[in-house]
Amino acid sequence: MIKNWLTPVTAALAVVAFGFAAWAGVSWYGATHDDAITYAQTRDDVLRVARVGITNFRTLDHTKPDEGLNRWLESSTGTLHDEIARDLEAGKQRIVDARTTSSSTLLDAAVTELDDRAGTARVIAVMQTAVTPEGGDAATKFERYQAELQRTDAGWKLSAIGPVAAGGA
Repeated sequence: MIKNWLTPVTAALAVVAFGFAAWAGVSWYGATHDDAITYAQTRDDVLRVARVGITNFRTLDHTKPDEGLNRWLESSTGTLHDEIARDLEAGKQRIVDARTTSSSTLLDAAVTELDDRAGTARVIAVMQTAVTPEGGDAATKFERYQAELQRTDAGWKLSAIGPVAAGGA
């Protein structure tokens, strides 16, 4: 008598288990290949790179100008990179002559535009920057920046950066 109902129940449980495994596999595959997830990961990458890059461009030490300029070069691409590289020695001299150290902290940033197909993005950021003249006291200021990024073979890099005026873009 037990054998009469055990076989159909076992078969039904096997069908349910197979069905669940198939549904879970299809769901997992769909989730991992979803364009929205890929887009969100790209947006997160852009934001991470922009946060570092913008901070690099707002942090300089007149006693170590090469370090600052190298960070600028590593964080940039396109015409921004070319301008820095072309003006490297004069830029270094301006940093040394200014005799100031600036240290920036990124308070917040957001991706405002992202074209994954074109490999371009735009980010806005709010920075707190302390500028300390040699032998003087630090002056702290809050600044807003807009940066444009471009995807390169080495990943996302800043292609433009500039201040955003108070009261508008």
